[in-house]
Amino acid sequence: MVQGTASHVGKSRIVEALCRLLADKGIRVAPFKAQNMALNSAVTWDGKEIGRSTAEQAAAARIRAQVEMNPLLLKPKTDTTAQLLVMGKPYGDFTAADNFKHALKLTRFKRQIIQAALKKLASEFELIVIEGAGSPAEVNLRRFDIVNMDVAKFARASVLLVADIDKGGSLASLVGTLALLKPGERKLVKGLLLNKFRGDLDLLRPALSFLRRETGIPVLGVLPFHRGLDCLAEEDALGHEVVGDPTPDIDIAIVYHPHLANFTDFGPLAMEPGVRLRYVRTPRFLGNPDALLLPGTKNTSGDLLHLHRTGLFQAIRSTARKGIPVVGICGGYQMLGKRLLDPSRLESATPELEGLGLLETETTFRVEKQITPVAATPVGNGPFLAGIHCRIDGYEIHHGLTKRLNHLKPAFQFSAGGRKKAPDGAVSQNGRIFGTYLHDLFSNDLFRRNFVDVLRKRKGLPPLNLPLVNIRQETENAVDGWASVVAENLDIQNLLRFKNNV
Repeated sequence: MVQGTASHVGKSRIVEALCRLLADKGIRVAPFKAQNMALNSAVTWDGKEIGRSTAEQAAAARIRAQVEMNPLLLKPKTDTTAQLLVMGKPYGDFTAADNFKHALKLTRFKRQIIQAALKKLASEFELIVIEGAGSPAEVNLRRFDIVNMDVAKFARASVLLVADIDKGGSLASLVGTLALLKPGERKLVKGLLLNKFRGDLDLLRPALSFLRRETGIPVLGVLPFHRGLDCLAEEDALGHEVVGDPTPDIDIAIVYHPHLANFTDFGPLAMEPGVRLRYVRTPRFLGNPDALLLPGTKNTSGDLLHLHRTGLFQAIRSTARKGIPVVGICGGYQMLGKRLLDPSRLESATPELEGLGLLETETTFRVEKQITPVAATPVGNGPFLAGIHCRIDGYEIHHGLTKRLNHLKPAFQFSAGGRKKAPDGAVSQNGRIFGTYLHDLFSNDLFRRNFVDVLRKRKGLPPLNLPLVNIRQETENAVDGWASVVAENLDIQNLLRFKNNV
């Protein structure tokens, strides 16, 4: 089990590397994270929603992701409310007060779900690499922490404790975390790992000796700061506000919603030559991009009101009136329409909100959540969608049902399980604005290149006369490269030989 002294120390990426290394040794290995809190999610082959980082770890293990790998998922809707998904399906919305009031009952319920999922994985795989969450030493949450030491004890897992040395304070974090653990928990920690190190390792060696003397636990590795992960999606938080080519031909702006979800949809665009992506929080920094993208959100109504408060609402409409292409995915698609109707008050206390009015659509929020892997083909008009013959594999995750009004054309034709579904999305009459529920749209190499070439043509630039960027292969190369770094700098054999008899 990989645990950390804090969030964002690199646990997810280390689990990903271990899954690849062990799979390549011929071991049937699976990742596991009892509960994740993230707005980046993925859909399994059978229509269950799990954390995207866990799905990527499964891919690194060269297996198909399944819901037992992440049985509990929390998706924040507001600062104090989150939707709980149990075994890939919505279970209910809970506030922080609800969690406290029903903490013991919820803890028992969650523990049963976690243990059942872990047992099923254990019956199917030779080895499980478990990821913790946050820190195991949050004393105020210890009674209710069912994702760290609780899982380690149940699974009899050897724990590798990770600290991020790049942030500073890593020695104190490791020593302090171990000091706050109970004696029985501390015995489970078999190794320490320092991640994201820059500099001369010889200068660090006295610190490694100190850690061994102070804790009695060996430092099993020091991982260098690795820059080869740019094409891999961030786990659950935006890594950089600007990505891609620093001297771009094509400048793409992305609206940063407070409840931004599945922003990984746009990352592949930054892999195209000459393209820069930048996230925009206020009208001041919007400028005159070559395209404007509206990503998904876990709270469409709340984020639409945020656009009003910040002035981005009018700025987006002004951008569209200039003829700049605008694309919305999922919640962003819903915002592009004329109205958002919420009769059951699922997202806000307001039953009806005015949308941006850039597409003749109307969205009604429903209790039932659509979670489906789909294949899509472009069927819309305009330069981005017309004449593009490709199959785009992706997924849809949404509560809303969006209707096209006034004979507006759809953007895509969906199919699932080999059967046609209702047409998806909508495209404006001039083809410059379109919206869709299709996540992973820009992961298709042909569609993404055509999108960029259309933007280039609009600026009077020639099309990219270069081979398509193979995102799948680039991702595989990045995972292999990172796994090699971990293999060179972590004593994996020593870690694997530890056994716990709990």
